[in-house]
Amino acid sequence: MFKVTKVDHIGIAVKDLEQAKKFYTEVLGMEVQGEEVVEQQKVKVCFIPSGDSEVELLESTSPDGPIAKFIEKNGEGIQHIALRVDNIEAALADLKAKGVRLIDETPRYGAGGASIAFVHPKATGGILLELSERK
Repeated sequence: MFKVTKVDHIGIAVKDLEQAKKFYTEVLGMEVQGEEVVEQQKVKVCFIPSGDSEVELLESTSPDGPIAKFIEKNGEGIQHIALRVDNIEAALADLKAKGVRLIDETPRYGAGGASIAFVHPKATGGILLELSERK
């Protein structure tokens, strides 16, 4: 069994990370706390904490990356919602046993050192849901 402990972050697809960061920092007065490139996902990300959750801005590093494809299809905006779980392996096993459609059946590396896995939007009413475990 597993437990969802909180909303970990909201992932927002952007065309230009530097430009997008300005709104959150200069207009809203928030602070960026961490930026990295995740080669496996062809994305550059930055985290902007808000309380015990974060806004994650995502810019594609490749025209064929998932964020570039998302923006091409939907425009910039919320790409996913991430829920923090206490045990990602147990969460995936439990969801699979319940017949929930998964994109990832095993965890993979996510930004900030998290173990992540995605639940298919067809299982969640159209929301790309990320499960995230941070140790």
